[in-house]
Amino acid sequence: MIKLSITGMMCAHCKAHVEQALRAVAGVAEVTVDLEKGEAYVSGGEAAALVEAVKAAGYEARVI
Repeated sequence: MIKLSITGMMCAHCKAHVEQALRAVAGVAEVTVDLEKGEAYVSGGEAAALVEAVKAAGYEARVI
C-alpha cells in the first residue's frame, strides 16, 4: 500500500479526478482517496508513477 499526500483537492469532482488519474497507472489494483485528509491509498503501481499521474492531473502529491 502506497500512501500519498495530495494538495489542491477542493471538492468531490477533484477527488474523482485524482482517483481516475491514479487508476490509470499501470499495475494499480485499488485506489481510495480521502478528500478531507488530502490523502490517497493505492495498492499496486510504482510510487514515482503515481506522483506523476497526480501532478499531470493538476494536483501536487508526495509519498508519505
